[in-house]
Amino acid sequence: MAYFSGEDEVVMQTMLRQLFQSVKEKITGAPSLECAEEILLHLEETDENFHNYEFVKYLRQHIYNTLGSMIEEEMEKWMSNQNQDEESGYDTVVQHVTKRTQESKEYKEMMHSLKNIMMVVVESMINKFEEDEVRSQESQKKIQKEKSNSYCTDNCSDSDSSFNQSYKFCQGKLQLILDQLEPGQPKEVRYEALQMLCSAPPSDVLNCENWTTLCEKLTMSLSDPDPVFSDRILKFYAQTFTLSPLHMTKEIYTSLAKYLKLYFLSRENHIPTLSTGIDISNPNVICLLKKVRLLNEYQKEAPSFWIRHPEKYMEEIVENTLSLLSVKHDQGHLVSQKILDPIYFFALVDTKAVWFKKWMHAYYSRTAVLRLLEKKYKSLITTAVQQCVQYFELCEAMKIDEILGHSKHCGNKQKTFYYSGQELQYIYFIHSLCLLGRLLIYTQGRRLFPIKLKNRKDLVSLTDLVVLFTQLIYYSPSCPKMTSAAHLDNYSPASMVTEVLQILCDQKECAIECLYNNTVVEALLQPIHNLMKGTKTAPNCSETALIHIADILARIASIEEGLTLLLYGENMNSSGEKSSTGAHIIAQFSKKLLDEDISMFSGSEMLPVVKGAFISVCRQIYGTCEGLQVLIPYSLHESIAKAWKKTSLQSERTPTPVKCLESVSSVSQESQNLMAWEENLLDDLLNFAATPKGLLFLQRTGAINECLTFMFNRYAKKLQISRHKKFGYGVLVTQVSSTAAGAVALQSSGFINALITELWTNLECGRDDVRVTHPRSTPVDPIDRSCQKCFLGLVNLLPYPAVYELVGNRELPNKAEYSLREVPTCVIDIIDRLILLNSEAKIRSLFNYEQSHIFGLRLLGVVCCDLDTLLLLEAQYQVSEVLLNAQEENILENSESHRDFIIDGLSVERNHVLVRINLIGGPMERILPPRVLQKGDDPYPWPMFSSYPLPNCYLSEVTKNADLKQDNDLGKLLLCFKMSDKQTEWIENCRKQFCKMMKAKPDIISGTALPELLEKFVLHLSESPSECYFPSVEYTATDANVKNESLSSVQQLGIKMTVRYGKFLNLLKDSAENDLTLVLKHCERFLKQQQVPIKSSLLCLQGSYAGHDWFVSSLFMIMCGDKEKTFRFLQQFSRLLTSAFLWLPRLHISRYLPADTIESGIHPIYFCSTHYIEMLLKVEVPLVFSAFHMSGFAPSQICLQWITQCFWNYLDWIEICHYIATCVFLGPDYQVYICIAIFKHLQQDILQHTQTQDLQVFLKEEALHGFRVSDYFEYMEILEQNYRPVVLRDMRNVRVQST
Repeated sequence: MAYFSGEDEVVMQTMLRQLFQSVKEKITGAPSLECAEEILLHLEETDENFHNYEFVKYLRQHIYNTLGSMIEEEMEKWMSNQNQDEESGYDTVVQHVTKRTQESKEYKEMMHSLKNIMMVVVESMINKFEEDEVRSQESQKKIQKEKSNSYCTDNCSDSDSSFNQSYKFCQGKLQLILDQLEPGQPKEVRYEALQMLCSAPPSDVLNCENWTTLCEKLTMSLSDPDPVFSDRILKFYAQTFTLSPLHMTKEIYTSLAKYLKLYFLSRENHIPTLSTGIDISNPNVICLLKKVRLLNEYQKEAPSFWIRHPEKYMEEIVENTLSLLSVKHDQGHLVSQKILDPIYFFALVDTKAVWFKKWMHAYYSRTAVLRLLEKKYKSLITTAVQQCVQYFELCEAMKIDEILGHSKHCGNKQKTFYYSGQELQYIYFIHSLCLLGRLLIYTQGRRLFPIKLKNRKDLVSLTDLVVLFTQLIYYSPSCPKMTSAAHLDNYSPASMVTEVLQILCDQKECAIECLYNNTVVEALLQPIHNLMKGTKTAPNCSETALIHIADILARIASIEEGLTLLLYGENMNSSGEKSSTGAHIIAQFSKKLLDEDISMFSGSEMLPVVKGAFISVCRQIYGTCEGLQVLIPYSLHESIAKAWKKTSLQSERTPTPVKCLESVSSVSQESQNLMAWEENLLDDLLNFAATPKGLLFLQRTGAINECLTFMFNRYAKKLQISRHKKFGYGVLVTQVSSTAAGAVALQSSGFINALITELWTNLECGRDDVRVTHPRSTPVDPIDRSCQKCFLGLVNLLPYPAVYELVGNRELPNKAEYSLREVPTCVIDIIDRLILLNSEAKIRSLFNYEQSHIFGLRLLGVVCCDLDTLLLLEAQYQVSEVLLNAQEENILENSESHRDFIIDGLSVERNHVLVRINLIGGPMERILPPRVLQKGDDPYPWPMFSSYPLPNCYLSEVTKNADLKQDNDLGKLLLCFKMSDKQTEWIENCRKQFCKMMKAKPDIISGTALPELLEKFVLHLSESPSECYFPSVEYTATDANVKNESLSSVQQLGIKMTVRYGKFLNLLKDSAENDLTLVLKHCERFLKQQQVPIKSSLLCLQGSYAGHDWFVSSLFMIMCGDKEKTFRFLQQFSRLLTSAFLWLPRLHISRYLPADTIESGIHPIYFCSTHYIEMLLKVEVPLVFSAFHMSGFAPSQICLQWITQCFWNYLDWIEICHYIATCVFLGPDYQVYICIAIFKHLQQDILQHTQTQDLQVFLKEEALHGFRVSDYFEYMEILEQNYRPVVLRDMRNVRVQST
């Protein structure tokens, strides 16, 4: 490039022109020179054609020719140097080579050469540009004189002439322009004056003293018959709107609005009528529409900046607008001859009233708009309502063929030059609809109702208006079928009304006031009523209309208040028919649709979509406990499962496509539709798992595996769980994993595998697709934030039913060697690799040994809070022994007599877990060491140990249970048992006396008094036929008969644990172990007589009850180790309904349960007790219920754990006694009320731990501090009064729970 010829210069100029021509719009749109420079500097980032420009190609080639060889040499040097050391990243190479290149002599010479060349080229281009500009101006003046009607050249203020004029613009020039704009002046002079005005900066013009006069003159000139002149004035207005501050543009806007108002009020102007319609090719109409459109564009832009200016400016704009839109012509003549008002033209340019939406968005402007509407311009709202009413009356009165014209224009793209009167009325209706819909969102807007209409006696209330909207959905015509879907959705009346109602539904306060009442719901359900009765529906109630209705109903059902309305009606205590509420009608209709029992839609292509829409409404209902209770009679799960099986068979039979393209397309579309419908049905079935009882129904359908596979596929694709669900899959997974079949289905779906793989990736590997520029930071928390989600997921996944199915009877791999690439895939692998690290091979296989092992120990600590899980892991893997050995290896031997434990994160964590799994007791009965070190000289004062027994410091001091003196109230209660003439009366007396004692002196109900009370009360109940729920079973086995029978290893360890706890409480003696063993053997044989053999792949159904019998252990301790009294009590107690809910093994594969319930492996405590706990929790402690959902955890899982182990480790012994006594005396439903009372007691803690995102860990690990059953007795009595009829009835139905 030493030589630069003239030809090279021309080529370079051509390349630069191409570049500038391509970026012209971007540069001219820049507000300043600095912004234009920024645009050019970042052109490569913003312009996708950047590398295609000839100038860019030229520069790239020039750089390569000049510097290419040097760059390659530098790269080779760098790589050879690095190979001797360690490998380096790509970014480092680039940085190094770039730095060396920029510092080189060749680079500096190249830049100097390029700069010189570009200076020559640019200077030449500037000179040529100035010559061209002068020639252009001369040519333009010549053209202007020859063609006076033609448009001027571009008047942008960035040309030289504009700048020169703006500098010279002054007061005198404005006066000259005023004189030249006089109507008497020649056309050319007026054009010249207007051209000069457009070229001047608007701020200079508006700041002149004669501005007001000019404004009036311009307003008058807007009526000039010459369209070119009028257009130039509008152009000046547009420039002013764009470039001037609000206080200036306000005046322009006001003048234009006032001009239009006068224009419409003047009788001299030829404004079209409804009968003639609007021909938008007419010059007068074009001119008018341009003015309206300019005003409308400013309306839409003004809200973005008017908040920065005084309120009076905004109010003046609002008032002038409303004043213009309220203009009405004399209504004396016929409607067809009515002159069109301004609102029709605004509706034409802004059909969906976007201007009103923007004005109503901010409180600043909304207040002014609503105040003026209420005080001065309410007629605007009245006419909008009137328009909607007229349109509805037209739809109702006329046939479809006659009114299709109203909506036909929405889909006809070819027809763009003429709008008939009917079409104008329809456009105005759409505008009115959108305006009213936006108005109803706001409280002050709703206060404008009721509205008084002409020719109508009654006022139009909010409810009337919403009902009108609803009726429009199924009365209004649809667009012709040949129209495009996009246009149909945008402007068809049903779609527009649905869009408005959707917005109202999404605003809770507005929905409660407008939608949540019986009248609106009845209007929505009217076509469904008619379809089910077989009567003639609204003439146009198509499938599309039903889909719209279903969408609105689904939105109503997704909000608590709306759901309550659908379930129980507006008056919950109404004596009306139960089946008449919205939920019942929707369920009946959905069932008929699924069964294809509605002839009107037979063979319709849209039928699956209609079905899906209404099942979606049902899904919102049966996805809640209270909703499911209402829909149980309709057996929707069976209908949906039947439809799914049918669809699944059809999809398997879909023919293979042949060569013909049309055939391939139709078969492919049919296959896709079938697949979509099949997935929709699986999703509907899956949502039954949102509640405990719903999960039972799902398992009965036999589709749980397919549903969970579908769920996992959506989860893996990170798809939303459902359109109306606010949270993710957490609650569903927690519910499902609380059952054995659910856990197995989760395993087979791949969900557990994916979760464990994700955990291992975060814990051990790190992501492969992330370039490592610096090492990961060392975690400071025991569980790093990256692993927290996986940790909580595993906690949710591993209640005892799941653990038993996934781990039961399976050995650990315990391999001699583990590959570093070997990733765990199941729960057994997690136990083997993270929890029980009993070999060097396991430790060496971990990259982050301490971090990973602490994670495993934390998981073990949470999982073992479920005592059955603890016993299972102890029985199968000797967890305690492994941890004790690890502690032994962590000892530092200073001398022969002195041994110190090394205190580190792992030893502290192991110490905590060992104490937790060895000690049984409530909050006041055991002391757990902390998991963190303390500040000071002695960071960990708690003694560590490597063998049992535990140091005494972990044992709380428990006072020996001494018999309390006989109390008068206790005497009265015992006296009740002697007066048994009237069974019902004495039962009530006993219960009243028990309640009185629990409220006043709860401590009396303990010690030796409690067994006596329980024995006598249960004896009386078992002798009363009305109180017996189960039949009497004859049992004759003796101790000798059962002595040789064996108990499971879990039961044997549970016996040791019970005796240890009983001895700690001074309730049991050393010989108690043999006695409890005999009691449990008798119980197994006694219950086996009432069981049915069942073939199942579930481990929990193969043989005896899988866990330990905590109720019998508790009762044995209450009876102070008396085996005869304990078993005699259990025999009598087994006849009572309460036994089904307190004594879990009582109904294990019991013949008293329906076969499908037995096969599900779900206990009545889960599908009945915890179901009602969730249902009542939502009503009684709604914040806690919401906290559970936000945490992705289900109350049913923790309640099942509490109840299964009789609150061991969660309550002190006396409270456990009170729990059992309360349920025995007052009924099994008190089990539900006690759990609600616990949640009420824990409310603040639950809310706090929801924020810290460890709710499930808190509930499982922490005892129920400060909770006493007696403190909540009055509250539980209120719960009994409100809910006992429903809860107890359902508990009594467990034996016949077949629907």
